[in-house]
Amino acid sequence: MRKLLLPLFIGCSLSIGLVQADTFSDNIKVAMKAEARSEKDKDRDRNRRPVETLEFLGIQEDMKVLELIPGGGWYTALLAPALKDKGQLYLGMAGDRIKDGLLKQKGFSKVETVSNDSKWEYNKEEKRYDLSIIKFDVKNIDAVLTFRNYHNLSLATRTAVNVEALKALKPGGIYGIVDHTRRHMQSENDENGRRVDPVLVIKEVEAAGFEFVDYSNLHYKADDELRYEVGRKSVTGNSDRFTLLFKKPMK
Repeated sequence: MRKLLLPLFIGCSLSIGLVQADTFSDNIKVAMKAEARSEKDKDRDRNRRPVETLEFLGIQEDMKVLELIPGGGWYTALLAPALKDKGQLYLGMAGDRIKDGLLKQKGFSKVETVSNDSKWEYNKEEKRYDLSIIKFDVKNIDAVLTFRNYHNLSLATRTAVNVEALKALKPGGIYGIVDHTRRHMQSENDENGRRVDPVLVIKEVEAAGFEFVDYSNLHYKADDELRYEVGRKSVTGNSDRFTLLFKKPMK
């Protein structure tokens, strides 16, 4: 799979989004040390590499950022304090777990949630999830980010999410996706349901109107055979993940 991907990426890779002011990275580093973060969350820092990941995606302290489907809020706990002074964090399709937990803690009152009425419905045919309402009531924002969520969504939902992300962004705004890697062209099986082919992701996001900008090997794991469920003990915390950067065209 990687041999197939490499020529594609080299041919269209650009270097935008790689230069970053130190202030935002410093803000993330401070947030990583917050006492409110659990030891379990801190243990994931080395693997998830948030400073380097957000630098690659080009996030800056004065941006308006929409994080999609934040789950328990691992990235939210870093983004919210890093953006609170000069920027703004929105959460799209946030569940009760984060709304009743992290967002009620001190320092998170500025975070805004959008598409709050969306409901998850299991799609038996695709073994993925449909979202009932996909509408982000924000406009002209700088960035849309989603971390390890794309694989959970049905085709119709992925398509709608990509279209709505494009609508929410200002011209030139960025769309960053991180997820677990599936081998290119590999068909569905009992082990790879929480993995997704990055070539498929690129095709789907481009079909929504985005331009592919760059990829990063920050989360490349040579010893992940791309064969097993990411929740297996031998894989958890060491799954190969792709990091893709897109942008909304200027016109």
